[in-house]
Amino acid sequence: MSQLHIAWLGKKTPFCGNVTYSREITNALMGRHKISFLHFAGEESDSDKWPQYKEVSLPFLYKSQVYTIPTLQSRKILIESLRDLRPDIVHASLTLSPLDFVLPEICQELNLPLVATFHTPYARKGAKLKSGTQYLAYQLYSPFLANYDRVIVFSEIQRELLARMGVSPLQVAVIPNGVDEQKYCPGTSNLKSQFNAKRIFVYQGRIAPEKNVEALLRAWQKANMGPDCKLLIVGDGPLKTSLEPFYDSESGIIWLGFVADEQRRIEILRGSDVFILPSLAEGLSLSLLEAMACGVACIATDVGADGEVLEGGAGIVVNPQRVKTELQTLLPLLRDHKDFTSTLGRNARARIVERYTLSRNIVQLEELYQEVLEKPIFPPMKRRA
Repeated sequence: MSQLHIAWLGKKTPFCGNVTYSREITNALMGRHKISFLHFAGEESDSDKWPQYKEVSLPFLYKSQVYTIPTLQSRKILIESLRDLRPDIVHASLTLSPLDFVLPEICQELNLPLVATFHTPYARKGAKLKSGTQYLAYQLYSPFLANYDRVIVFSEIQRELLARMGVSPLQVAVIPNGVDEQKYCPGTSNLKSQFNAKRIFVYQGRIAPEKNVEALLRAWQKANMGPDCKLLIVGDGPLKTSLEPFYDSESGIIWLGFVADEQRRIEILRGSDVFILPSLAEGLSLSLLEAMACGVACIATDVGADGEVLEGGAGIVVNPQRVKTELQTLLPLLRDHKDFTSTLGRNARARIVERYTLSRNIVQLEELYQEVLEKPIFPPMKRRA
């Protein structure tokens, strides 16, 4: 397709799946299209990991891994910036911000096609959305998502959830997350010697309630894994302090905190035997895809699209309501059966190459842009003078 000018609306910090998604997608698009990045500015990001493009800083009152509160001035700056930039299309990686709700109105007024990626996690297949942030986010967003030209989600399950809330399936495109399988790949690592371990299990993600890390820690303690096994916890979040009593050398649980260096995170994955994601809700975990791409055997709960990614032998899927019990049984089995673990790792890598590469994601995204430009859901308005 011909080169487009894409105005990307997202955030660069604090580190989370949304930030990684924006960085990886814009990096991949940059060589093919012109990108302008509008984001909620703040503390420094890993600037060397981001493309060099036109940036617009939007002021905010508060920003976290989950949601952002912009200032009253941010809407005016956004409108003026889009008017000056005159992009071909706007793509919003939704940040759970009040600006998400007025963006369709702004773009329709400026006659700009608008695409969104909706990251909000959801429960397992067949489960009803329960009260809490999941339910409220879907209930709150669905009337506004209906005003976007297209909404990107990560699985058919998520499209069905939005359809039940009134968003037309014609407006919703399923484009799963993708990972750079050349960068995230099996390789050498001296991780085991660093931690004096024969077997290493790892969790990588936020230390937050929906991630259900406590269930993993309790299962590990009950499983009596022995001194040669280590469980590495990579990440930070609001529950870090409350879980500190679990981190001790006797149990083999080691908290590494947030690891900013991407190469170090890759080294950790390459040196690990098993990746565990015990979440109660997910979208499609990039951490899971990265571990799979590195050839690590993976266990994840059947929430969001994670169970779909691992089905058919690419990993082990556990019931989110029985995480502690099932992990307590699985952990010793994966410790003792190295051939089985190796087979799972090879299957995981093959699944990524088959379905979840970043290049595949970009091709689908470009096709969606072309479709929106040629056949918009909402007819163009006469551009105001």
